[in-house]
Amino acid sequence: MVYNVIGLMSGSSLDGLDICYTSLEETRGQWKFDILEAETIPYSKEWTSELHRAPQLGMADFLKLNTRYGRFIGEKVNAFIKKYGIDHKVHFIASHGHTVFHEPANATTCQIGDGATIAAVTGLPVISDLRSLDVALGGQGAPIVPIGDKLLFGNFDYWLNIGGIANMTVRNGENLMAFDVCPANQVLNELAAREGKDMDFEGYMAKEGTVLADVLSQLNSQEYYKKPAPKSLSNEMAKQLVFPSLLLTEHNTKDLLRTAVEHIAHQIADAVKNYPHAKEEASMLVTGGGAFNNFLVEQLREELKPYKVNPVVPYEQVVKFKEALVMALIGALRWREETNVLSSVTGASKDSVGGALWMGHSYSGD
Repeated sequence: MVYNVIGLMSGSSLDGLDICYTSLEETRGQWKFDILEAETIPYSKEWTSELHRAPQLGMADFLKLNTRYGRFIGEKVNAFIKKYGIDHKVHFIASHGHTVFHEPANATTCQIGDGATIAAVTGLPVISDLRSLDVALGGQGAPIVPIGDKLLFGNFDYWLNIGGIANMTVRNGENLMAFDVCPANQVLNELAAREGKDMDFEGYMAKEGTVLADVLSQLNSQEYYKKPAPKSLSNEMAKQLVFPSLLLTEHNTKDLLRTAVEHIAHQIADAVKNYPHAKEEASMLVTGGGAFNNFLVEQLREELKPYKVNPVVPYEQVVKFKEALVMALIGALRWREETNVLSSVTGASKDSVGGALWMGHSYSGD
């Protein structure tokens, strides 16, 4: 069976809306994919500001933002479909939305980008609200990407995504386990903004800096890092974890960037140490915006040497659009009413088939 799906993802680094049009093919339980078209739609300053302040909005303004952002998504998808000439080829859309509230301890999570509005604007079936059922079942609701690691990239031993927050999937016996490791690009980007830059391109500024031993010690001593998996970080939790040590100081920006890179690489390597492999050499798939940070990848490679783990950065489309691709897969599994969130990863009471389905067309076919 072949599914032509548009997967949508907006991450904590607020880089923009990732749109991935992919062909997913399932044969006797084996899945393969082909990314046909993909694009990141950068957020305007206005949208970046609105999404950034969304958690502080009152109820009425929050609900309005949810539907307005859903309309924004629908309009961008329509423009994407027109641009690439794929009218009448898309079977359905799977939208993650943008996380603005995440408290699994209180059984609550919220990703804005109203699925009904997206369906109304595009006229296509839309699968959204992908995390809520897992959280209702006592899970962390995150990470949810490991189902894609298992079904689409199963030849690796570790799977690392370096986005606004770094998260990792590991093998734990016969099962997979995954967890948020530490804040990543959102910290590096915030520091780069001090110098008037959107990001530290390829890690050039960090490479010129010096590790601040006292700051690094503060970062690595945070209680979150001592907690066992499953565990997850909201954007606000991530900021509270490391922003005070890095941003509320008078240190040189390059030194802070260098220290942040060291912290990220160390925490990833520490996570690997907690879940050792039994091979002569293991492989780690590295994706997300941080995979383009050459200096960060170099430091990670050095940190992983003692554990005989080799980081592998795949081709650019997978690096940039893996999460949107996996959202498409999660949508396809929901369409088939098959498990798309793993309880071994999230800590929920059972595996689940997550996602709300909105039909964008009428039964008459209009």
